[in-house]
Amino acid sequence: MNPNLSIAFIGGGNMATALASGLAGKTCPAGNLHAVDPNAAAQDAWRQRGATAAAQPDPALQACKVWIYAVKPQQLREAVALTRPWLQPGTLVISVAAGIRADTLAQWLGEPGAPWQNLVRCMPNTPALVGAGVTGLAALPGVDQAGRELAENMLGSVGQVVWVEDDAALDAVTAVSGSGPAYVFLFLESLVAAGVAAGLTPEQAHQLALGTLAGATQLAAQSEDPPAVLRERVTSKGGTTAAALQVFQQAGFKDIVGQAVDAAARRSRELADEFGQ
Repeated sequence: MNPNLSIAFIGGGNMATALASGLAGKTCPAGNLHAVDPNAAAQDAWRQRGATAAAQPDPALQACKVWIYAVKPQQLREAVALTRPWLQPGTLVISVAAGIRADTLAQWLGEPGAPWQNLVRCMPNTPALVGAGVTGLAALPGVDQAGRELAENMLGSVGQVVWVEDDAALDAVTAVSGSGPAYVFLFLESLVAAGVAAGLTPEQAHQLALGTLAGATQLAAQSEDPPAVLRERVTSKGGTTAAALQVFQQAGFKDIVGQAVDAAARRSRELADEFGQ
């Protein structure tokens, strides 16, 4: 833990709260966290955790080594304009706001002809709320090794981290892991409904489906074999699993997943164009 590290959260909602929970007492003391959020209840919640809080950007920001923008994308430009007067030359800026490209944010933060380069853009996902997230990160050239390590440690406090090269790769991250929990929840919802239709109670179907997904992903994470090999091991020729997989294959399951991820990545690019104007 670094007692000299101070971190500001611009936006104090769920994702910021999850990150703060992972950081407090591990990366830095809770008292070194400062949240800016107009919501009075949110401010009180941060203070109860031992952090400081303000309704509007204030001079406390200039003492913070790291700024984390955790606002909605449509609010980010205004948030940058309000906080920029307190930006210091060595401040590491981390954005977890979806849909705003790093180079766009760099332009907003910097001077004409001199975009801000000490910037890491991140795409976390909602399992970060329970410390089981996975976050894609991309750094601009101005981020040194110490800055990259700091960003990795901070986002790693709520799960795994994966570095990618640029904003284009983060569109793919958004499509796979950012939106991915919704795909899993849809499959879980469908599996439970199918179990009920097959004769189970809703409680039984939910427990069986949830336990199966949790166990299968844990097995895949711990195995050295790829998912295709693990699938083959469960599938006996002419058996029940083979019958079910045949239905998936006939329905074009892999194509459907590919089309869904492509649609999400395309929409990510479209939103970046819209919000960056």
